[in-house]
Amino acid sequence: MCFSLFLLIFAPDMKKLAYILILLAVVLSSCNDYETYGDKKEKERNAISKFIADSSFTVISEEEFVKNGYKTDLSRREFVKLDKSGVYMQIVRPGCGEAIKDGESVTLDCRYTEYDILNDSLMTQNMTVSYASTPDRLSVTRAAGTFTASFLSGRMANVYSTSVPAGWLVPLSYIKVGRPQSMDDACAKVRLIIPHTQGHVYASSNVTPYFYTILIQREI
Repeated sequence: MCFSLFLLIFAPDMKKLAYILILLAVVLSSCNDYETYGDKKEKERNAISKFIADSSFTVISEEEFVKNGYKTDLSRREFVKLDKSGVYMQIVRPGCGEAIKDGESVTLDCRYTEYDILNDSLMTQNMTVSYASTPDRLSVTRAAGTFTASFLSGRMANVYSTSVPAGWLVPLSYIKVGRPQSMDDACAKVRLIIPHTQGHVYASSNVTPYFYTILIQREI
């Protein structure tokens, strides 16, 4: 306890008393610097709000999203905030082919960039030429409308773990995951602001939100 040092009332001499007072000041200062989980969550909320404002994003409700045919208006830089997960999502391209059917298991290839909102820094990514032949590959299953997934290979698995962040699975209910077959086709592309509760192990343990741009298609 921070106040346990107050029990030290007597000191044999002035040097020891001075030492105790200095130690007390250090301990009390450390206590004042301690962040509770509530403090960290508030810092996360503030960081997300600032990131949205600085990026000139427009946030719409889930009701508006449904009314608009499950679309986000790119001209207005719209993101929908999804109530259940707290994830903010922008569908840049809905993709081609078909959505993942209930009871189906598929393997997806993903290209992405990952940005740490709280610390204002680019973290991991696989968009560069050096990763051209190695997209992040994940196995996904849909059962009773719920998605489960794990990374089979790639940067995310190497840096964090094979567990796919829950936030990555949110767009799968709204996009198609086919492979482009013509010049008119394009793979799905989404942007996500993912709070720590829907993120990977590092995000969760450090109460850190991340911003992702992700391209998604079926395995090559």
